[in-house]
Amino acid sequence: MTLRFLQGLTGHERTLMANRQLGGLLAFVAGAINAGGFLAVQRYTSHMTGIVSSIADDLATGGFAMAMAGCAALLSFVAGAACTAILINWAHRRGMRSKYALALLLEAGLLLIFGLVGANLRSLEHLLIPTAVLLLCFIMGLQNATVSKISKAEIRTTHMTGVITDLGLELGRMLYWNRHPVDDQHQAVRANRDKLFIHLSILGLFFIGGLVGALAFKHFGFSATLPIALLLVVIASPALLLDWQRT
Repeated sequence: MTLRFLQGLTGHERTLMANRQLGGLLAFVAGAINAGGFLAVQRYTSHMTGIVSSIADDLATGGFAMAMAGCAALLSFVAGAACTAILINWAHRRGMRSKYALALLLEAGLLLIFGLVGANLRSLEHLLIPTAVLLLCFIMGLQNATVSKISKAEIRTTHMTGVITDLGLELGRMLYWNRHPVDDQHQAVRANRDKLFIHLSILGLFFIGGLVGALAFKHFGFSATLPIALLLVVIASPALLLDWQRT
């Protein structure tokens, strides 16, 4: 049962339930990386809206070096998303069932590299902190594009603005008072409780992941990346093994 569950998470044949289960797990991962990464490099790396705004602010106030650093972070996020598209299309052309698992395996490897980079931050802080920021932005772009591709843009896992907006819309529909009788001109306003549940789940798991990631980094430092990377390997491995067995 466990193996079948894991195979379904990143398998070729997608179901709505599998998409949402994977989205929830990766929201937890994203929360942990984002919060733990902030303690490491003093910057959130999944929030591109804030980064674009900071670039504009830095340019307006003459902080050109900071603006260029923001542009590099933005491009790194874009590069991560582009890498996901390349991996998925490369695997699709070859008929691989693990086309969605490849990006997650790469994410796990990059997290381990981040842990190694972080272990040496104090010795080469001026060089390794910018490198760590770019690496985390790339990872966030990689993951967000993977879930977006799998769920056909229904689910996002690395930033919560859209999730909270959709949550507010459904809550508004739930609280709306249908005064008019239902007829051809007046349709009853009803909340989509299924969407409400998934948005609450994604938000809650992102928050829990952030709390766990921050506490883990606080107590264990960069070695906290190891269990997160292991979780991604566990999620990705079954689909990859199926392709390996077919060769």
